[in-house]
Amino acid sequence: MKNLHRQGRSVQARVAGAASLFAAGFALVGCSAVGSGAAASPESGDVSAAETVPATTETADPAVQTAEASAVEVAERHVREQLEKLAASSPRPNESQMLKAMTEAGFAEDDIEVSADITPTGLAVDAIEAAAPVDEQCIIGQVREGEVAMSVLPVLPGGNCFVGYGS
Repeated sequence: MKNLHRQGRSVQARVAGAASLFAAGFALVGCSAVGSGAAASPESGDVSAAETVPATTETADPAVQTAEASAVEVAERHVREQLEKLAASSPRPNESQMLKAMTEAGFAEDDIEVSADITPTGLAVDAIEAAAPVDEQCIIGQVREGEVAMSVLPVLPGGNCFVGYGS
């Protein structure tokens, strides 16, 4: 019984640590970092990057702007579209709804990470996040009360987007 209690605290500590690190990442990057072009990288030659969209960012250096979107920008746009559809129909989605939205955005189910939709004490979460890697970056989308927030952060050294995911 003591071992189960310790494991429960360990899981709670990992969940709390992951949530804190994720929140810190959002605070550092901000919800509009993707729109600013800060995470954009040149096209990698990936087949999914063949789609082109006009550059929408304003930068001091026109050479930084490109006529074609990077794979990260294209993926971010697809995730945003799917999460906005989901948020409109379900302002507080669950894990399976987030997973479905990410697969509809073009990611393989095995590549998607989704945060918990229930706290360890059985309460509904205020927000739920989903993430998937693209070109050494993580496309991260959050739904909170019907609002979508997006961010692009580097893939963690272990290859995941969320700290403690899958361990």
